[in-house]
Amino acid sequence: MSRESQRTRPPLFSQIDVSQAAHAAASSARQDTEQSRLLRELLSAQDRQNELLEELVNQLGAAHKQRATELGQWKQANPHLAHSCRMAAEALGKVQAEFLGSLTAEINANYESLLDGEFMLNEFVDRFGPRMAHLNGLLQVLSQLSATPNPTGATNAP
Repeated sequence: MSRESQRTRPPLFSQIDVSQAAHAAASSARQDTEQSRLLRELLSAQDRQNELLEELVNQLGAAHKQRATELGQWKQANPHLAHSCRMAAEALGKVQAEFLGSLTAEINANYESLLDGEFMLNEFVDRFGPRMAHLNGLLQVLSQLSATPNPTGATNAP
């Protein structure tokens, strides 16, 4: 055989780089260790977040219980006023229903002008918005002050 034919033929044996495979295995192990560390850190952060949420719930719950206790004490000290608040809240609820009826009629009658014109929308909000906000605030206060205590003796939560 000539030298030319030997050059064009591929060699029978090829070299195998064993060090590369060992490096890949070490790299894979290192990557697994890194993933485990990251998962542990995530778990730790989530545990801390859960602890903070529990503290927040406890704080809010304590403030809510204190407010409910104070409200119950006020109702016991002023039963006549609490009854008057209940009657006023019922009457104001009827007023609110009428107000909502006129508000929805206004919206339905002027839907297109409210949609198309910013001026008309601003006028509508200026006309109905403050009244609605104040009416809701008053109704909420009266309702909280007029709530009857539970038959078990515990106070109602507002």
